[in-house]
Formats: sequence, structure tokens, C-alpha cells
Amino acid sequence: MPREAWSDKRERQYDHVKESELERGRSEDAAERIAAATVNQTRTAKGETKEEKSPAERAGARKDMSAAGRKGSQAKETRSKR
Repeated sequence: MPREAWSDKRERQYDHVKESELERGRSEDAAERIAAATVNQTRTAKGETKEEKSPAERAGARKDMSAAGRKGSQAKETRSKR
């Protein structure tokens, strides 16, 4: 995980997501993995990564992030349409 490439904002996001996952009862390793994946997905969606992503990859990351914010059957419907 290339944390040295993260901005201070992404470091704070990582800490926040990790703490949230720990509060939900996840193990330390799982919380770190989920937090890093969340930050990296956000960076990709926002175009903050070092290597250029295709517009389709960035759009896919944005779509995934949007679906993650939905609850219950709405998220299930979105996933099943793929």
C-alpha cells in the first residue's frame, strides 16, 4: 500500500475508516485492508493516482463509490444490474 503517496486528507480518511471498522468489530488486519482499499478507490475516482486511468476506469470507481453509500435493497439492485 503506497501510503507515502497519500495526502494528509487521505491519511485522515484512512484513520477514520479504520476506526469505524474497528468499532464495527472487524479485526485490525481487516480494518486496515478495508481502509486502504477505500482510500485507493477514492483516489482513483478523483483522479489523484500517479498513473493515468482511463475514463472508463474512473467512471467505474465513481459508480462503485456511489453504490457503496446506498443501503439495503437499493445497493442490491444496483449490483444485480451489472
